[in-house]
Amino acid sequence: MGNKVTIIGSGSVGSTIAYTLAVQGQASEIVMIDINTEKALGEALDIRQGIPFLAPCSVYAGSYEDAKGSDIVILTSGLARKPGQTRLDLAQANVNITKQIIPQITKYAPNAIYVIVANPVDILTYQFIKTSGLPENRIIGSGTILDTARLRARLAEYYSINQKNVHAYVFGEHGDSSFVPWSIANISNIQVSQFASCLHDTDKLVPTLVYDEVEDYIRKSGGKVIKRKGATFYAVAISVCHLCKCILNGMNTSLTVSTMMHGEYGISDVALSTLTIVGRNGISGRLNVPLTDDEVAKLQKSANALKDVISQLQF
Repeated sequence: MGNKVTIIGSGSVGSTIAYTLAVQGQASEIVMIDINTEKALGEALDIRQGIPFLAPCSVYAGSYEDAKGSDIVILTSGLARKPGQTRLDLAQANVNITKQIIPQITKYAPNAIYVIVANPVDILTYQFIKTSGLPENRIIGSGTILDTARLRARLAEYYSINQKNVHAYVFGEHGDSSFVPWSIANISNIQVSQFASCLHDTDKLVPTLVYDEVEDYIRKSGGKVIKRKGATFYAVAISVCHLCKCILNGMNTSLTVSTMMHGEYGISDVALSTLTIVGRNGISGRLNVPLTDDEVAKLQKSANALKDVISQLQF
């Protein structure tokens, strides 16, 4: 039996996710829904015409009713931030859009696992959990999986080592208050702080790693891409498709996705990213990894920043 994925939003991110799912052979059926029907029709047709060179997959533009029987529903619809627009204004605008979508999609796909990608992702994940009436384990925000990928890519470049040997994460909000818990970051089971001293028989001169510079690089990466090409969509699509693979294959993988907190690290009633176990039924658990007091304080600060925004929104 094949996997059915519905994607709401056929902009750069949504259409690239659809394309990547098709190329990777993860889905046998992909439904693309957008308020701009012509855009969805065009994106679906473009992908569909390349399917003869890929695993069989039905890709088409549809309506909410076509989402019936979906294994995963991916929400990418939302407005991009405009010049001069505050993050709060953007948050309310996208909350309003999501408010219209939730009852329509959950009516036809009540048993799907929902992956929230639209921004602000932590706020919209919180909204979906609070207002959809669906089980909490089936609502997952993409959170900081992209930030974590950027961190691993940066460290791999810095030390000239395979990215798969890098185990480091970004916790908290997908935004300005995110941070790296360096106490649990390692490369080939060697603490990042000790890795350079363990390198031998190499001609590469490795300067001292400045943690703040790395974290600043991660936070500003998206802005740099947008400045140069207008939008980010390749890396986020690959990250979301990896999340989908973990769900569809039942891999029970630990990922930094956005989920509701229930007292972990002294945090409740807010969605943000820590290490969470994801499998066929969505969220199956959370890894409460030991953090330093300073790292716990940073996570709580990130939670409070999100709560401050939530308190000013109308859901």
